[in-house]
Amino acid sequence: MAELLLELLSEEIPARMQDRAADDLKRLVCERLEKAGLGFESARAFATPRRLALVVDGLPTAQPDVTEERRGPRADAPERAIEGFLKSVGLTRDRVEERETPKGTVLFAVIEKKGRATLDVLPPIVVDAINKLSWPKSMRWANTSFTWVRPLHQILAIFDGKALQQSYGLGSRNSARADTDISHSAEIVFGDTTVGHRFMAPKSFAVTDFEDYREKLRAAYVMLDAAERREVIEQDTALKAKAEGLAVVPDAALIAENAGLVEWPVVLAGAIDPDYMDLPPEVLTTAMRSHQKYFTLTDAEGALAPRFLMVANAIAADGGKQIVAGNERVLRARLADAKFFWDTDRKRTLESRVADLDGVTFHAKLGTLGDKAKRIEALAVEIAKFVPGAEADSVSAAARLAKADLTTGMVGEFPELQGVMGRYYALADGQLAEVAEAIAEHHAPQGPADACPSAPVSVCVALADKIDTLAGFWAIDEKPTGSRDPFALRRAALGAIRLTTENGLRMPYIGVFGAAFGAHSSALGVDADASLGLELLGFFADRLKVHLRQSGVRHDLVSAVFALGGEDDLVRLLARVEALGAFVASDDGEHLLTAYRRAANIVRIEEKRDGVSYDGTAVDPELLREADEKAVAERLSEVSDQASAALAREDFASAMTAMATLRGPVDAFFDNVTVNCDDADLRRNRLLLLGQIRATLDRVADFSKIEG
Repeated sequence: MAELLLELLSEEIPARMQDRAADDLKRLVCERLEKAGLGFESARAFATPRRLALVVDGLPTAQPDVTEERRGPRADAPERAIEGFLKSVGLTRDRVEERETPKGTVLFAVIEKKGRATLDVLPPIVVDAINKLSWPKSMRWANTSFTWVRPLHQILAIFDGKALQQSYGLGSRNSARADTDISHSAEIVFGDTTVGHRFMAPKSFAVTDFEDYREKLRAAYVMLDAAERREVIEQDTALKAKAEGLAVVPDAALIAENAGLVEWPVVLAGAIDPDYMDLPPEVLTTAMRSHQKYFTLTDAEGALAPRFLMVANAIAADGGKQIVAGNERVLRARLADAKFFWDTDRKRTLESRVADLDGVTFHAKLGTLGDKAKRIEALAVEIAKFVPGAEADSVSAAARLAKADLTTGMVGEFPELQGVMGRYYALADGQLAEVAEAIAEHHAPQGPADACPSAPVSVCVALADKIDTLAGFWAIDEKPTGSRDPFALRRAALGAIRLTTENGLRMPYIGVFGAAFGAHSSALGVDADASLGLELLGFFADRLKVHLRQSGVRHDLVSAVFALGGEDDLVRLLARVEALGAFVASDDGEHLLTAYRRAANIVRIEEKRDGVSYDGTAVDPELLREADEKAVAERLSEVSDQASAALAREDFASAMTAMATLRGPVDAFFDNVTVNCDDADLRRNRLLLLGQIRATLDRVADFSKIEG
């Protein structure tokens, strides 16, 4: 068994693309190896800013020999047909077999193919994998027609200690430019050499296998494994912060991004100019994290410290002093801009900026942000009726001002601070704290890990914003399709669901959807009828299934409850789902579900055959002849009354408990009573009884939707 080592060396690959590219390279190569009959034991892929690497262990040195059997024409077929077959298989007449079949004597060719040496099979596999490797964005360079994420410099490809004999054509374009660098040539020849760190070890060196490759890279200041780079960054930032008596703000995403920016991480500490420490902490953090990839530090009280950590890609001779000074200079310039915006923005009130939203387009078909702000305000006030503790004036003010900070200089520079800056400006204007907080939280929650607002005013505004967006795009028929969701409508629906369920809001969604569609209908001049509201509620049902499935709840239980129709109170729906889940998980529930299916199947089959419905007609007590059918009828009457009372007070667990008492009588009925008897009247009465069983259980949920 042998090893394949592959490395694609290029200019810096964007950090966000590295992991996927490494996985894609592994998948593409491994798929082609298996197709070629080359099994292997394991495959590992690696990525650094400058290289993608793949090592495949346990490859055979040659393909296995294979025997292929081809069926030909009959032995007495015309000579031309036989000659054509012999030519196609490359054999003479005396080397093919004659076999007896039901259709007579038939020619069969047994072709033995000797496996090729793996060293000869690999080059086209590697070339095809490189060709099929896709990127979110690609580029051309110099006089080549080849497209890749960044200029590709060289390819290391070694199998069993030998370099593959192959070159990779980059194609050429007409150009007057004469380039000698390998990245600009028309082809790249596979080799057994690579280079180390761009600055600290740029000379090339030869390698023989993966262990040799990894060790020499490390000696040349390259950590091949991204996991190792992440670990080093996490440990060194913690140690550096501790040495200064500070703590680093945990940020796994930032650690991963920095690991994708450097091949040899070196953590350095810098200082924030004291003149900018009075800026809001979010501004400082955003300027450092999003734009400069710095780590934020806090003091013992949790306050933002005037220090930051950065990850350099080199060991500097001066200990990093010049690197730190340069980064401090860049940060100072960025914070100077932020301070200017901070001081300038506060010269105007948020209220005065609301009118400016009329000049900002939200969507070509949905008007301006000013139009959206008016719709959100009206809808938020409507929603406030169902949110305990929500004061209408505060809700109105927060909704009106929620988008106003989009016109400020600070948000123009740092878009991710929209809402956050609105809170600061609202407080500076003397707005109530609950209004300011609602402005900051009106986008939340934006994902499953995002905190969900709980303050009444915040909940109203956040819900109104999301529902207005959903209703608007539904009204103009811009709904999500498949994996396409350019306006993040699935995320908006899931956010609305979380706001409703986590805050226990008893809100009738159909009515709220109607108000939202009404606002859009008048503006768009279209008729948003009730069907759109039901369609949007169905979309919510799908999102709710996803949300509950992530929490371990079965999606079919949600379908069973939604199938009842008319249920738009999500809190009540979840209570039904919870009770239904406990019921079907119980022994009585499991057996009753089986009995329900049996009853429903019989009734469905007979309804189709008879052309009538066996629902809605009362059972004739005079035709109840058997003791077991009388027991079912009696128990059904009692259960119906008990379930009705329990459902009226929304005690779904008690309704399920009442249903469970049907198990015994129904089991006995199926054991001892013949439904399709010869007496037509008895048969009809018994089918009506089974229809009653189905209808009684379906009052809680549509049991036909329950799987398993």
